[in-house]
Amino acid sequence: MEVADHKAPTLENGQLADENADVLQFMDSMDAYFTLLHSLSSTLRQGWLELASARHSMGAYRVNTVLLDHTSHSAATTLLVTQDEGKVDSVEPRFTLCKWGSSSNEKFLGEKQSSQDQLHPQLRHRGSTQLSEEKTSSENKASCEIDDQVQKGRSKSLSVFGTLVSPKLRSAQLSFETALETLVEMANARSEMLYAFDKVDKKLGDGKE
Repeated sequence: MEVADHKAPTLENGQLADENADVLQFMDSMDAYFTLLHSLSSTLRQGWLELASARHSMGAYRVNTVLLDHTSHSAATTLLVTQDEGKVDSVEPRFTLCKWGSSSNEKFLGEKQSSQDQLHPQLRHRGSTQLSEEKTSSENKASCEIDDQVQKGRSKSLSVFGTLVSPKLRSAQLSFETALETLVEMANARSEMLYAFDKVDKKLGDGKE
C-alpha cells in the first residue's frame, strides 16, 4: 500500500501563491505610477493656465521672473530620502516632501513635547482616556501651528509680486505645489515598482535554475 506524499504539492502551491502575489504587487504599483503620471500632467496644465490668467489680469510687469529673489537663501521646501522601515533587507528608498520648513517645525514641536513629558512625568500615571484626549489635543495644536507656518510661507513667496495678487496666482501656486507632491508620490511608486519587479525577476530566475 502506497502513502501519498502531499508535502511537495503543498510547497509548490505556496511558491506559486507567493509569485502571484509579487506579480500583483508589481502590476498594482505600475498602475499607481501611470495614474499619478496622468494626474501630474493635468495638474501642471491647470497650473500653467492659472499662471497665464494671473499674468494677463495683473500685467506682465507684475508677474515676471525678474521680481524673484535670485540671491542665495535656504530652501523653503526640501526632500527627505530614507529607507523603508518595513523592508529592512531592501534598498528601497522612501521620499518625503517637507514643505515650507515643515520639517523643522515638526522637529521643534517634537522636542517641545518631549521636554514637557520630562518636566511632568506624573502625566503618564493618569487614566488612558485622559491621556488620549491630551495627546489628540496636542497633535491638533501642533498641526495648526504647522499649517500657519505653511500659510505664512506661501504668502511670503507671493509677496514679491505685490501686496494684492490675483486669486489665480494663488491657485497657480497651489497647483504647482500639488504637482510637486505628485512627483514625490511618483518617485515612491516607481521605487515600489522596481522593488516588486526585482522580486519577480529573482524568483523567475530561481525557478529556471
